[in-house]
Amino acid sequence: MMSCQAWPEPVVRVQALAESGLSSIPSRYVRPHSQRPFIKTTNFVSTNKKPCQNEHEHEHDHDDHINIPVIDLKQLSGEDQVLKDEVLRRVCEACRDWGFFQVVNHGVSHELMKNVRELWREFFNQPLEVKEEYANSPTTYEGYGSRLGVKKGATLDWSDYFFLHYMPPSLRNQAKWPSLPPSLRKMIGEYGEGVVKLGGRILKLMSINLGLKEDFLLNAFGGESEIGGCLRVNFYPKCPQPDLTFGLSPHSDPGGMTILLPDDFVSGLQVCRGNEWITVKPVPNAFIINIGDQIQVLSNAIYKSVEHRVIVNSNQDRVSLAFFYNPRSDLLIEPAKELVTEERPALYSPMTYDEYRLYIRTKGPCGKAQVESLASRT
Repeated sequence: MMSCQAWPEPVVRVQALAESGLSSIPSRYVRPHSQRPFIKTTNFVSTNKKPCQNEHEHEHDHDDHINIPVIDLKQLSGEDQVLKDEVLRRVCEACRDWGFFQVVNHGVSHELMKNVRELWREFFNQPLEVKEEYANSPTTYEGYGSRLGVKKGATLDWSDYFFLHYMPPSLRNQAKWPSLPPSLRKMIGEYGEGVVKLGGRILKLMSINLGLKEDFLLNAFGGESEIGGCLRVNFYPKCPQPDLTFGLSPHSDPGGMTILLPDDFVSGLQVCRGNEWITVKPVPNAFIINIGDQIQVLSNAIYKSVEHRVIVNSNQDRVSLAFFYNPRSDLLIEPAKELVTEERPALYSPMTYDEYRLYIRTKGPCGKAQVESLASRT
């Protein structure tokens, strides 16, 4: 197995490239012709239906009627069981049919969401030498980074990021968190606390909908104090040739569940839906939730992780915060016994999350190839 101690080539910061005024992007960021995003300037309905990974994919950008489900969690705290059941039903449908949904009235302060995004934007707008103090390595990925995977000569994505560990508390190392802007560390703590609580509520809904005990998924992840939680703040600089590259290549998330705080003003996330790419239009003050590979395994593929990607644009930078709500890294993850029957045998062999994510750390994002390679062969 290859060692993951250092990046294979000198690291280039994409934001610095974008701010240098270049009119064409370096070849390292240019996707092969068959893998490029299809960028358009008008709304477009595809009649040419092809699998998402195929050549010249199309995507929807319908402001009026195409979007991932939006679910209001407000009724969960009320007394009306009919309304609670309706929320459960909508979450169940979203998990089965989409793998993605947005939640509003989720219990996290709107002001906190706005402030944490603005503080991270301030961090990325500081001088390069300030950010370089937090430069990361492939050993843990914690810190300021610009690539995923250590494959030499890989095509790179048009983005920088900051990655940090938040859960379990024993992995929290505030010395590795940015000290500028001055209130950022405190804000990371408050934001992490709110998002972890939200993640626990959503796991409970998923467990109930799968016919499992309400704490099943949380316990499978290691329990309240032992779940794995990481934050990756993505910075997508504006790009002079957005039709040639991605902010983040197509992939499914390797962990359990992702809670995304998108940029309120600039869309970029695209979700593979059937045969097409749909551009997600963020709802103000909503989080975007998506199923990760570990919940696909635990649910025995009743819920599936979904391929998604990020496109960039030539006019505006984007900032988003992805909180990865993961199993404890040394626990074996396998299909829930209650979901395994003669008609539907276990589709996956047991594997720890640590073993699973090593693949991502060496190869970088690669569609859904990883979770599909796990399927038990009969």
